[in-house]
Amino acid sequence: MLRLIRSRRVGPATFHRLIAEHGSARAALEALPHIAARSGIADYQCCPEGVAAAELAAGRRAGARLVRHDSAAYPEALRQIDGAPAVLWVRGDPAWLSRDTIAVIGARNASSLGLRMARGMAAGLAEAGYVVAAGLARGVDTAAHDAALDTGTIAVLAGGVDVIYPAENAALAARIAETGALISEQPPGTEPAARHFPTRNRIVSGLSQAVVVIEAAQRSGTLITARNALDQGREVMAVPGHPMDARAAGCNALIRDGATLVRSAADVADALALTRPLAPTMPLAPPPEVTASACAAPEPVRPARDSGGPIHLETRILSRLGPSPTEENDLIRDLGVPAATANAVILSLELQGRVTRLAGGRLALS
Repeated sequence: MLRLIRSRRVGPATFHRLIAEHGSARAALEALPHIAARSGIADYQCCPEGVAAAELAAGRRAGARLVRHDSAAYPEALRQIDGAPAVLWVRGDPAWLSRDTIAVIGARNASSLGLRMARGMAAGLAEAGYVVAAGLARGVDTAAHDAALDTGTIAVLAGGVDVIYPAENAALAARIAETGALISEQPPGTEPAARHFPTRNRIVSGLSQAVVVIEAAQRSGTLITARNALDQGREVMAVPGHPMDARAAGCNALIRDGATLVRSAADVADALALTRPLAPTMPLAPPPEVTASACAAPEPVRPARDSGGPIHLETRILSRLGPSPTEENDLIRDLGVPAATANAVILSLELQGRVTRLAGGRLALS
């Protein structure tokens, strides 16, 4: 499994598609060079066994544990999201990842009032029995982790689980590893790069029942996490701020667009209680004379479009994509071809490096 996810141009979404199509990581690894060859990529090499072995050794040196997607220790909430990480490196106890979790995130350049709110929010949530998750960033994240240290907190890192960023949080990270968990999907030793932060953010929201935003600019990574949360079906909550404060613009916009306004941990708990689904009830059976086929709505008949073969379909897909992300489901619907046909060509384009898959089931030109 580690070799598959570390193979060239195989991201989480491609990883899961290969597993679904071939049944196992071993079978997918055997098929991958043939898939690449059909895409015009000669001499494709999967991740060598030595590279995977070196990563495992680095993880052991860092005192980290590898949690695979098919492991019982893998958090169920995260397993359900699109493009869930294939593996997680964990420093600390992986059991924390399966507890009821709420993310508390916000501005790196938070105001003193914002930091006080973050500490109070995190402490209140911890007292109520929730695990607090964040990204170990400066500002709100750091304040939230610090306030929840005694009861357990989860820090999701953009780089390797042994590479602490910012470096000033090294002591805090060490304490989190003792009382909670540090996690990352990147290999140990990986220095965080700009592209890692959006993918890190989807893990923060994916682990959580809800995301609470405290101070966020109109254009910020915090709002990327909020969008991920919405895509993943999580509750998004925000603390309002003064309209003239740029650090509150993102929170105020979230509330305007439907996020729940919260002022305390009690507000968060109340909002979650209201949004929990009712206990399932048994569906009423139809009268005996009504058949199941009569109850079912007729399936719409859509004329199939001729895809014109893989090369023509590649051209159509590329013409519909650009630098801005496009929802994959919308693209396939627009193409008017069977999903399996489109998925095979999209996978080929990914392996060629012409299409990039992003969090939330979106695609863009590389």
